[in-house]
Amino acid sequence: QVQLVESGGGSVQAGGSLRLSCAASGDTSSRYCWGWFRQAPGKGRDRVATITMHGTITYVDSVKGRFTISQDNAKNTLYLQMNSLKPEDTAMYYCAADPLAPVYCGGGACYCSPRQDSAWGQGTQVTVSS
Repeated sequence: QVQLVESGGGSVQAGGSLRLSCAASGDTSSRYCWGWFRQAPGKGRDRVATITMHGTITYVDSVKGRFTISQDNAKNTLYLQMNSLKPEDTAMYYCAADPLAPVYCGGGACYCSPRQDSAWGQGTQVTVSS
């Protein structure tokens, strides 16, 4: 199982940008579902963007056109570029990786869902002020 460490969070004003990084260590030889998730205070953890084991990328509607998920396989790092940030993007952001994540398809898009007992990072806080 891989180990994940997020970084790059911080406080920005609305309209600003941040780039989150998720460094993976351990056995990264398998194909994984990779994903970014976020949890706002008092709410559940929600999917932001995922890359399936076959490379399909999907975003939730609220971040489409503003966020970009990407990977640098040589550095074993997952990124989330966040532009045009809004106060409602304020949350703790987590990355996750799971080689056995179920894949769900609908409306022409597929996303994967890392299991709770798969690899998750410790989270990085993003705060967007208006």
